[in-house]
Amino acid sequence: MAIFKGAGVAIVTPMKENLDVNYEKLEEIIEYQIDHGTDCIVIAGTTGEGSTLTMEEHADVIRAAVKFTKHRIPVVAGTGSNCTRTAVQLSKEAEEAGVDGLLVVTPYYNKATQQGLITHYSQIADAVKTPIIMYNVPGRTGCNMLPETTAELFKKKENIVGLKEATGNVAQASKTMYLTDGKLELYSGEDGLVVPLLSIGAIGVISVWSNVAPQKVHDMVMSYLNGDTKTAMELQREGLPLVDALFSEVNPIPVKKAMNFMGMNVGSLRAPLCEMSEENAAKLKEVMKNYGLPLA
Repeated sequence: MAIFKGAGVAIVTPMKENLDVNYEKLEEIIEYQIDHGTDCIVIAGTTGEGSTLTMEEHADVIRAAVKFTKHRIPVVAGTGSNCTRTAVQLSKEAEEAGVDGLLVVTPYYNKATQQGLITHYSQIADAVKTPIIMYNVPGRTGCNMLPETTAELFKKKENIVGLKEATGNVAQASKTMYLTDGKLELYSGEDGLVVPLLSIGAIGVISVWSNVAPQKVHDMVMSYLNGDTKTAMELQREGLPLVDALFSEVNPIPVKKAMNFMGMNVGSLRAPLCEMSEENAAKLKEVMKNYGLPLA
């Protein structure tokens, strides 16, 4: 059984003025997501600024997400690291917190070989029982996990069940599905390519877009899965200008700005991330208005 089908939100981590984690606001935005159709909370990932959370904060944020979600929808925790031992520790802590799944990005900066990736994920899988979604995003990591590597891990490790696919290469994703006999739980990691990946067997998306339009993203995925491809394609096309604006600067800079434009008051970003440029912020606001999002 899949961890989830539909739209999982790669949720932001709200911050106070002093850049401490704002747990009251986190509970508020989790409620907003659940009330507006989101199918899974994905916490402490790239969009959640997991890379600038301390080890203690990382564990606390995950525990808080589990507590606030109250088992109404699944919680998947980002537990990846470029250090295998650290990824194992983060994964164990998330498992103890009671998450439903782990999202583990390929090691970044190290530029692991394909054999290194197999060793990395195998050690994590052996250390926990919780289902694992591998995350391939070479544009951020400098490391591309090839279809053959993904298939080997999927077939050899029972709790490696899925892949968040963010290469932007549909042909590579298609080969991955071929090599796993279509049984891999594939999630789009590209908000602009959700429907194309659904067409080759994906079952959902782990979405930045969902932070500001959760119902739309949920409806897009579920329309496709329920056979209404026309509606799904329309929702995908309608959202493309917004998606482009949400990635006009490094994620999660634009999405936090968008949420603040909507009055969600999720705060600023931890360095080295910085505030969005005024020019891009103005363009983002205009796109949001045209898309029909409520502005504060």
